[in-house]
Amino acid sequence: MNIPQHVAIILDGNGRWAKSKGMPRNYGHAQGSKNVERICEDAFRMGVKYLTVYAFSTENWSRPKDEVDALMKLLRNYMKTCLKTAAKNDMKIRVIGDISKLDADIRSRIAELEEATKGNGGLNFQIAINYGSRDELVRAVRHLSRDVKEGRLDPDEIDERRIERYLDTHDIPDPDLLIRTSGEQRLSNYLLWQLAYTEFYFTDVPWPDFTKEELVRAIEHYNARDRRFGGVKEGQNV
Repeated sequence: MNIPQHVAIILDGNGRWAKSKGMPRNYGHAQGSKNVERICEDAFRMGVKYLTVYAFSTENWSRPKDEVDALMKLLRNYMKTCLKTAAKNDMKIRVIGDISKLDADIRSRIAELEEATKGNGGLNFQIAINYGSRDELVRAVRHLSRDVKEGRLDPDEIDERRIERYLDTHDIPDPDLLIRTSGEQRLSNYLLWQLAYTEFYFTDVPWPDFTKEELVRAIEHYNARDRRFGGVKEGQNV
């Protein structure tokens, strides 16, 4: 089986999963967080090199305050757990998104996590926190514009590769496979630039119930696709 180098996941359905069990939404988020650790291990053992998950979007701030506060508390706890998990599994952690909007203690834990794992050689694990693809592109354009204004960049040198250097995902290959759980079939402002040639897989399974077997099913679906680029099949000699 051909294993995709980079898998991106939209972790959807935590709240609905909890409601179906008569539990509060925050319980679903907590269980979903635990499942991230399991899938990280499963993905790496299968041969996935990069895994990027959508943990908290720029739009999530509009949720009820008690739910946002609970998510921030969960995020704080997860940063501690992730440090231990990264050390155990040799994971390299990178956070993408505008972390300037997060509380100082969370930003500090993110910096600690990235610094402590930067030399690890296992799974490259990206966590999208306060991330929105449109916001990412706006920030990239602002940065690029400043460089042009200050003479560090010639406008004629701007091309796709140059723009990619200003994105949160610079130095990370684009995803080969996007998985979204819990039945929704939209991108929700996630990695819009990076998903230009990505295969999509949607499943009705809510994130807390997404297992290794579900991951295998998604990759099998990816393998069954007749991928074409510019009218030429992937791997076909020109």
